[in-house]
Amino acid sequence: MRIAVDAFGTDNAPFPEIEGAVLAIKEDLCEEVILVGDEVKIKYELEKFFYPQKRISVVNATQRIEMEDSGATAVRSKRDSSLVKTIELHNQGLADAAVSAGNTGAVMSASLLIYGRIKNVLRPAIAVVFPTETGHQILLDMGANVDCTAENLVQFAKLGSMYFKYFFQEEHPRISLLNIGEESAKGNATTKQAYQLLSQEKELNFIGNIEGKDIIKGITDVVVCDGFVGNIVLKTIEGVGFSIFEILKEQINKDWIAKLGALLSYPVYTHIKNKLDHTEYGGALLVGLNGISVVAHGRSNAKAMKNAIRFAALIAQSGFVTNARNYFERS
Repeated sequence: MRIAVDAFGTDNAPFPEIEGAVLAIKEDLCEEVILVGDEVKIKYELEKFFYPQKRISVVNATQRIEMEDSGATAVRSKRDSSLVKTIELHNQGLADAAVSAGNTGAVMSASLLIYGRIKNVLRPAIAVVFPTETGHQILLDMGANVDCTAENLVQFAKLGSMYFKYFFQEEHPRISLLNIGEESAKGNATTKQAYQLLSQEKELNFIGNIEGKDIIKGITDVVVCDGFVGNIVLKTIEGVGFSIFEILKEQINKDWIAKLGALLSYPVYTHIKNKLDHTEYGGALLVGLNGISVVAHGRSNAKAMKNAIRFAALIAQSGFVTNARNYFERS
């Protein structure tokens, strides 16, 4: 698998991207990484590492899309940006997937403009693989669509179901609709209508509504919601997880007894931290498009970028996009 990486996407670019690419190659997570950006700077930084040089190539790009840029406008005005050229490499068949930790709006706009939507898909969505008590689940939409219709939510459920099926090799993933209660009568007009439509979808293993408090319990495989709610949920969970560890750290530093207890409990804390580590997959997938774009976080470190490359390669190998295209085109 050849993975194209926007080398100027992260807050600290290009250092996390370059080191992440080297780590990915050393661990044989893909066959080749194509770093896109300022060729001189990338090659200068690569000289600091020892790696199989034939497996990392560089494609020059003279522009960079900044985080403060307007997504759609920047994509049109900066055609020679590292972000746009990364996605174009995949679209041209020169890479099997694209990875960027840059401006999320720009990644979405460029992917939609260059790949195009899968036929009959109304809107693409951002899908995140999230850790639970029992394993992993997929949440979508995580911010691509603030306002959604019931039909949009049903399509998200279908995309999420296929994503989980082909990525995790689970034949009948459980689908849930995020709502304010488990009863079918709960929610606003959109979620009520979506519940009824999902209940009629015989191909989906729809198990009903799920409340926010149950998301990380692992009682379902795919959680569906609109992008406004999804983005708030995702950032709230991330924030709570971070705050818990900060509170623990503060209490541990108060006296020697707490420090001793923390030392004895260190394996438990490490397990919890690793289980909730957002860098395990490294990024979110844009679903509903004729291509693979993995959106990594702007503050990604080398480990996160390495895992985003691994994740992109696994998505490409899973055949999700091809199967999603075949499904929706015959709908």
